[in-house]
Amino acid sequence: MHFESLASFIEMGGHGLYVWICYAIATVIISLNFIVPIVTKDRILKDIERQIRREQK
Repeated sequence: MHFESLASFIEMGGHGLYVWICYAIATVIISLNFIVPIVTKDRILKDIERQIRREQK
């Protein structure tokens, strides 16, 4: 698809708001799919370390 200017690209033929919101939502979901497991793993490992320290006392 060919756009004559940056403004027409952003407007996307009158559907720009919908298109850009969909891109933003998709980006947030994909980012969360990477971030949440890392944070969860770190929290679980810290909980396990605390439990091991408690059991060794």
